[in-house]
Amino acid sequence: HLLLAKQVGVPNIVVFLNKEDQVDDPELLELVELEVRETLEDYEFPGDDVPIIAGSALEALEALINNPEVSDNTWVNKIFKLMENVDNYIPTPERETDKSFLMAVEDVFSITGRGTVATGRVERGVLKTGETVDLVGLGDTQNLTVTGLEMFQKTLDETVAGDNVGILLRGVQKDEIQRGMVIAAPNSIEPHTKFEAQVYVLTKEEGGRHTPFFQGYRPQFYVRTTDVTGKIETFTADDGSETKMVIP
Repeated sequence: HLLLAKQVGVPNIVVFLNKEDQVDDPELLELVELEVRETLEDYEFPGDDVPIIAGSALEALEALINNPEVSDNTWVNKIFKLMENVDNYIPTPERETDKSFLMAVEDVFSITGRGTVATGRVERGVLKTGETVDLVGLGDTQNLTVTGLEMFQKTLDETVAGDNVGILLRGVQKDEIQRGMVIAAPNSIEPHTKFEAQVYVLTKEEGGRHTPFFQGYRPQFYVRTTDVTGKIETFTADDGSETKMVIP
């Protein structure tokens, strides 16, 4: 899990050591916490600073089932302590509301009599009902009108960066929208099928490839919510020289 978190760029984490109720020796719990901190350091997380809270999710759940109004239970208090550390240690992400609107489509469905809804997480910007947007993918870009916004079954007048929202669109069918397409402010982005990128190739120990690969290699590219097969045409080393093979 730590490797995956590092690979996808998770910047901050809080650790919960579950099943504390199964541990009789407090020294054993201290040893486990020490090992966890060392493991965090191995994956380049600040092991000395990351909050680690021990508790029992099952014991807390059972206490709340027995008495939903419980206010002084050791296991429930540990869950409160966990969430307090999440609030204090993990910084609140800055919402980029001053930039042009952009949202990658995660799912799409139809509402009978109303139209087509595309869902996803707003990456940046602000969008209001009645505004127009571009639907951008591998095909031709379409300009569409937003006829409704909804989040957690509540109708919105506008949506902002960070929201998980459903956008009701007029003039488009469900089969014209696919996961991985993006909805953006008109004329704010262009689709490309060729690009240059600076990459770091994960080693075998980091969860990457076990064998070298060559020019013409066809990997799967994951960009926001899409995954598409591509082709690597050329490699350039850090010193600017062209190479024929990459060894992880």
